[in-house]
Amino acid sequence: MDTEIVLEKIIKKELIVINSQAKNKDDLLIEMVDILHKNNFVSNKKEFLTDVHLREQEGETGIGQGVAIPHGKSKGVKTTTLAVATLADPIEWESLDDEKVKVVILFAVKDSDINTTHILLLQQVAVMLADEEFLEQLKHAKTTEEIYQLITEK
Repeated sequence: MDTEIVLEKIIKKELIVINSQAKNKDDLLIEMVDILHKNNFVSNKKEFLTDVHLREQEGETGIGQGVAIPHGKSKGVKTTTLAVATLADPIEWESLDDEKVKVVILFAVKDSDINTTHILLLQQVAVMLADEEFLEQLKHAKTTEEIYQLITEK
């Protein structure tokens, strides 16, 4: 089994939102799930959104420093991927440091990838997010291209 995932194969530019106008967590999650559905990564929006909400109830996905990493493992996901959003105005999110969230990375995980791809992907993203410089660049990115380059070149 590979121990690293090629992020260029996982993340797509059309799944990146810059300066979302969402005013709360629910609106943002709906916006992100819509984008995943529109781009054919999710076959069943309602099922996937339900699975994301179920995971949210299990524990905080706000990891601190203005970042949240919600995820859903679901039969409604066709292909495991990431959607990324930056917010025009930070929003409330249950977070380890009680800070509002400015960047959200939504993991859409195909149910058959739960034990493999999902874990590797989570590890890789965690390593990226532990890098202060990367975090700052991510929060201040102005274009989808900038975020795409940041993530795929890390």
